[in-house]
Amino acid sequence: LFASSFRGAHSRLTRTITQQKIRALVSAHRDRGRQKRNFRRLWITRINAIIRERGVSYSRLIHNLYKRQLLLNRKILGQIAISNRNFLY
Repeated sequence: LFASSFRGAHSRLTRTITQQKIRALVSAHRDRGRQKRNFRRLWITRINAIIRERGVSYSRLIHNLYKRQLLLNRKILGQIAISNRNFLY
């Protein structure tokens, strides 16, 4: 058993290698969810910043998009907000 990415005892001793691998997997699993959450917050913040310049709230924009059956996710709306400021409203 050898864990080359770890340093010191974590790369040489069997028990600590397995503990560190389990800990790394737990952290990776937890942080995948956090990463998705953080990116969604970023996209919503970007959309909101552009929309507020026009005097429209974020919730009003999303409501109007659903009423018009324009089902775009937050990632795409965030990209539109950055690339083309006048396109959303």
